[in-house]
Amino acid sequence: MGRELPSLNALRAFDVAARLESVSKAADELHVTHGAVSRQLRSLEEELGVALFAKAGRGIQLTTAGRQLRDASREAFDTLREACARISQDETRAPFLLACPGSLLARWFIPRLDRLNRQLPELNLHLSASEGELDPRRPGTSATLLFAEPPWPADMQVYPLLRESIGPVFSPRYARAAALLEQPPAVLQEEALLHTLSRPRAWSDWAKANALDTHSLQRGQDFEHLYYLLEAALSGLGVAIAPRLLVADDIAAGRLLAPWGFVDTPSQLALWVPERQPQDKARRLAEWLRSQL
Repeated sequence: MGRELPSLNALRAFDVAARLESVSKAADELHVTHGAVSRQLRSLEEELGVALFAKAGRGIQLTTAGRQLRDASREAFDTLREACARISQDETRAPFLLACPGSLLARWFIPRLDRLNRQLPELNLHLSASEGELDPRRPGTSATLLFAEPPWPADMQVYPLLRESIGPVFSPRYARAAALLEQPPAVLQEEALLHTLSRPRAWSDWAKANALDTHSLQRGQDFEHLYYLLEAALSGLGVAIAPRLLVADDIAAGRLLAPWGFVDTPSQLALWVPERQPQDKARRLAEWLRSQL
């Protein structure tokens, strides 16, 4: 095994003092006392067994051994600085992979994606969508945007964004649209309701919030994913249950109607970030999402 390196703090103090040819100036640059630099230099000379500096009037000058170490230390520290700069730059430019449900991506995120890229270009955002169960701990994922109920796991940094609310929606083109308007929520007990297998509790949660018997609701056409359910509602196939966030644009544009409003659920939309991930980009993304929501 080769000989251990001297203290890196001592080598750093030497490198600065050799470059400036002054212990006082080195102390100023390193933000330490004159005595601290002097002690580091003495310690380095004792460990190497040679003098690195000699007195020159009121100043100091390098000895032959000092000049040799200066050249080597300068090259080594320059190499380290360049490597650290490259690593930092690579981390800054590394893509931020955000996983989220496909329905959220298609109906809310994509319409705002150009705005996000213009306002946070340094994020270098890449998107990964899935209608299955999302795993926030999946390797390679920088963060996951999803609806879930607290409490949050200890190994994740979770940025809560919005309380989820759900409600029935249907298209003005739905054959029974006119008959449903101006009616109380109980009228839906007579409808064959569209539902999605990915949110089996949605209709019953809404019914309980409106003091309706959950067993009185009739299950109509089912769809594997929420995205397909909402497309069916937009096509006039019936009444669907949907998160307000995903249908707000359609309601504003008149493509969907929501005459009974929305009720809160225990779930929250949140940005989940593994603790091992740098938090700076995630924090900026969370702030942007809150501003849009």
